[in-house]
Amino acid sequence: MKKELLKDGAAPSDSSTTRRKFLGGAAAVAGVAALAACGQQEAPKPEAKAPAAPAVAVKPSTVVLKMQGSWGAKDIFNEMAEEYVKRVNEMAEGRLRIDYLVAGAVVKPFEVMDAVSKGVLDAGHSVPVYWYGKSKVASLFGSGPINGCDAHQTLGWIYRGGGLEMYQDLLKTLNLDVVGYFAMPMPTQPLGWFKNPIKSSADIKGLKYRTVGLAADLMQEMGAKVTQLPGGEIIPALEKGVIDAFEFNNPTSDMRFGAQDVIKNYMMGSFHQAMEFFEILFNRKKHDALPKDLQAILRYSAEAASSANFWTGLKNYSNDLEELRTKHKVNVLRTPKSVFQDQLKAWDVLTKKLSDEDPVFKKVVDSQREWARKVAYYWFINDAEYKMGYEHIFKTKLPS
Repeated sequence: MKKELLKDGAAPSDSSTTRRKFLGGAAAVAGVAALAACGQQEAPKPEAKAPAAPAVAVKPSTVVLKMQGSWGAKDIFNEMAEEYVKRVNEMAEGRLRIDYLVAGAVVKPFEVMDAVSKGVLDAGHSVPVYWYGKSKVASLFGSGPINGCDAHQTLGWIYRGGGLEMYQDLLKTLNLDVVGYFAMPMPTQPLGWFKNPIKSSADIKGLKYRTVGLAADLMQEMGAKVTQLPGGEIIPALEKGVIDAFEFNNPTSDMRFGAQDVIKNYMMGSFHQAMEFFEILFNRKKHDALPKDLQAILRYSAEAASSANFWTGLKNYSNDLEELRTKHKVNVLRTPKSVFQDQLKAWDVLTKKLSDEDPVFKKVVDSQREWARKVAYYWFINDAEYKMGYEHIFKTKLPS
């Protein structure tokens, strides 16, 4: 209904409208009272309403996922796994919670993939190289040698270059009932720890050496006798003479293992595992039963943890490398360029052999190299001479 206009055409003010309503109400009350005074029947009273029930907040039930890592209790990789778990749990706000367990709590480190696929675990924090016994293609999804990119650029291939779809196809082919995400583009892994410095590839021949995945194939091609072991078994094997030398991943993990107490030559830089990242696993049935927003939290927490993990790594790896050099008197050396060159030659041989044997291997390698051809070209031709800048600012010459 339109408001009544005043003489000058303006609408009445709210105060005048309210006054009219009040007067009208008062007149009605007076009318009822007059009727009652004249002996008329009293106007019916309005029906009393039942009091409204107080609102009760219904707390949603919490979905709990049991996740186990492949890392020993003291390994920095446990801290990185917990950075992922923390992000999921805080963003899920009580609707979803991941409970994290260290390696061996339910299954051994190399058994995490199978346990998640079968539902023994709901989730896992590991690396694809730990199940490469099912297919050597697995090692290409973080742990492969070198296809033109570093780990950062290869993680870009996972999420923007079709890598994730190829990974999912591999899981389906192998009947692994798992959803996987990736995080933490790892810095280059050192060649490792040796009783004597490595001066050329000839020093690698005959060595009993620990590594995993395609790195094992690569080092065998170079003449090493390779044993594949999880991290927690490395130092006991070294002390018993089962191995002569080893690599694991980084200065922090290696120092926490106690490598510096039994061996003193640490060779930095290698192609054997130059593009690695974590694999975060979920049982597919458990994952797909979650609401879409919680599934999104699981996925995008991996991206958030990827940055957090890398920053954690930078801080710890650099501090601990310095401690190894200064406090523990470890001989920190750069791997000779000739060893890098021989690794590339060995990788050429392996790539052809494995590609001829397995068309899926070839498809993944070709996809990675096509991605690298453009991405790495842009990166290298544009990248600043950071090493030159470091040497200028700190007035020191780095080993080449």
